[in-house]
Amino acid sequence: MNLTDEEKKIGKDNYNNVLGATRRDFLLTLAGAGVVTGGGLGAAYFNYKTNLPDRLRVGIIGTGDEGNVLIGALNPEVVDVVAIADIRPYNVHRAFHGHYGVSARPGLNSVYGWKSQDEAEKHVKIYRDNYEDLIADKDVEAVIIALPLWLHHPAAIKAMRAGKHVLTEKLMAWNIAQCKEMARVADETGLLLSTGHQRHYSVLYDNARDTVHRGVIGDVHAIQAQWHRGNLPGKDSWSPTIPKKPMAEDALRAGLSAAAKLGKPAEQAYKEEFILQYELMRWKEDLAKKVKENSIKPSDIEKVQAKIAEREKQIEDWQVDAAKHGYTSASSPSGYQRSALEELIRWRLWNRTGGGLMAELGSHQLDASGIFISSQFEERDGEHQKVNPLCVSGVGVRSLFPDDREVDDHVHCAYEYPGKGYFENNDPASGKVADANKKVVVSYSSINGNGFGGYGETVLGTNGTLLLLNEQETLLYAGAKTSTSVTVNEKDALVDSYETGGGVAVGVAQEVAKAPSRGYQEEIEHWAWCIREGEPATTLHCYPKVALGDAVIALTSNIAMRDQKRIEFNPDWFDWKSDATPDGSKPRKASDVKA
Repeated sequence: MNLTDEEKKIGKDNYNNVLGATRRDFLLTLAGAGVVTGGGLGAAYFNYKTNLPDRLRVGIIGTGDEGNVLIGALNPEVVDVVAIADIRPYNVHRAFHGHYGVSARPGLNSVYGWKSQDEAEKHVKIYRDNYEDLIADKDVEAVIIALPLWLHHPAAIKAMRAGKHVLTEKLMAWNIAQCKEMARVADETGLLLSTGHQRHYSVLYDNARDTVHRGVIGDVHAIQAQWHRGNLPGKDSWSPTIPKKPMAEDALRAGLSAAAKLGKPAEQAYKEEFILQYELMRWKEDLAKKVKENSIKPSDIEKVQAKIAEREKQIEDWQVDAAKHGYTSASSPSGYQRSALEELIRWRLWNRTGGGLMAELGSHQLDASGIFISSQFEERDGEHQKVNPLCVSGVGVRSLFPDDREVDDHVHCAYEYPGKGYFENNDPASGKVADANKKVVVSYSSINGNGFGGYGETVLGTNGTLLLLNEQETLLYAGAKTSTSVTVNEKDALVDSYETGGGVAVGVAQEVAKAPSRGYQEEIEHWAWCIREGEPATTLHCYPKVALGDAVIALTSNIAMRDQKRIEFNPDWFDWKSDATPDGSKPRKASDVKA
């Protein structure tokens, strides 16, 4: 890097350490030891092993979008998927074949090297009706739960009561009472319960935390975080098309022809109403034409056939009896009618089944903000003390989307955290406030309609600024400068090392040139390792106490926006042994929480 004389004066030694003693030298050491693969890197970095004597036999409950991401993150040498459960044909298909065109969702066939679903089903049982049947399967040791948020608690409780270890997607649960009940049952049963806030297993974020901890950017006094998306009405990733009962193709064509005679608007409206089947018909016709003309490569034929097979399964979802599985129909104040099937497929849009932008997106970034702020405090018993926010205020609005949902499309929240020097002796455990002015302000926004800036966190310190962008890149700026940056994880730094340090860094340069791991693989590997090694729950990076804290922050933020008021966080809300909750829900004793 090239720093100006002024920048060299500010934290010169610390900046050298960023490129030396932390990420670069660590990676060079691993390269020298022959550890350069993604799986090996995570295991070495977080000090666990992947050469388990016996793979963990896992059942996956919920194989939709997030379930498929977790499938894509599996290390087949660590986890043996023996069963899956999902009520949607579309999700079952994607579990094996992957999500067409989405590299993060490759499917079980790709992960385990199976050539077909028939071959895969020799290894993997499919439970299409009730996930309880998977939980009862004696061959399943542990479950990964990627169901809609409202089902995390019942599925996790049933699994633990059946003696299964659990890794559940975030948030931990739909409300705080449910979170506390999950923590209590995990404690009572001695089973390991982990929650998928994957930044706890990101090498990128852990290096950033270490950078803050060592004072490279000085004292943190503000954090700005955002997750902006370009979703607009008609192009909303949270509103996938609801399948309809297919009609005969000749009837579909006749309807399209009749609509076309009425003009373009009528024709377009007809296409949109039957878009899934209309596009499927068009893909088939186009493929048949190209095959007949011999104008398509065999490899491209397979791709189109894969797309067609996935769409056929998506349309089959119309047959799912969502009401049988607890989903409901309802009408909005303006008269919008929602079917039970729509609540199933678009569960993120409804308060009964989801938690909105704060639960789905904001929870990740408030989690990261808390990690950075907490790293400035004294360690206790060899561990960093988790510092929770003092208060939150916010605004949530639905300014872009019509009344076809309940969740906000824009959320803006401000938090006050204790900063360095806030507590006596800089020790949160003391509970004594030394200087109430020493606070860190965290501002967060998640909006639809404009994706400018993507998502990430900006950590502002007295000596520098740390940027984390899209979970892919870390930039470090000296002082208040915005023109000169140090790229902590950029491959150029490692190419430099290779040129001056010999061929040992070649593998590392190639590894870091790839997209950094987002932590999904590491969280699953570590969970499996902890189970096999009989490690205590606190060994997990996101064990119930940590996951509860993330849920309290996200769900209390929703209350603050809903009630339009500033809320001070009660420390008892973060204590799983306390019955206090921000929403008035009442957790039961572990002995009273049954499957």
